[in-house]
Amino acid sequence: MFTIEQIKAAHSKVKSGADFPSYVQEMKSLGVLFYEHFVSDGHIQYQGLNNFTLLADAKWASVEVAEIGYHESLRNSLLIHQQGQTDYLTFCKQAAEAGVQKWTVDMQNMTCTYYDKSDNKMLVEEIPTT
Repeated sequence: MFTIEQIKAAHSKVKSGADFPSYVQEMKSLGVLFYEHFVSDGHIQYQGLNNFTLLADAKWASVEVAEIGYHESLRNSLLIHQQGQTDYLTFCKQAAEAGVQKWTVDMQNMTCTYYDKSDNKMLVEEIPTT
């Protein structure tokens, strides 16, 4: 099974959203099948085979997530992040302002899905495999 140390090592290589596809591939190679990233404080729950679950602690003091999901704001923030114009923390702050409660990354289907506070899907993106 994977460890928090392995996940931190993989995450340390990510400088912007442009690095995300290779990060997902590395996570997949560690045995991570799925994870949920909670924007309010940055804690993450990782899932592996045989119901293996690993919880990463909060990364920052709790921030307020907008009550209403602003889809266009999320799309714009994501676009500039994927182009390498913002770092992880900046994107997380912008996601909270856009009303993103959490995002999930599914390594089997290679998708990243963003959810608002009501657990409605705001955006589903396919993760490039090359």
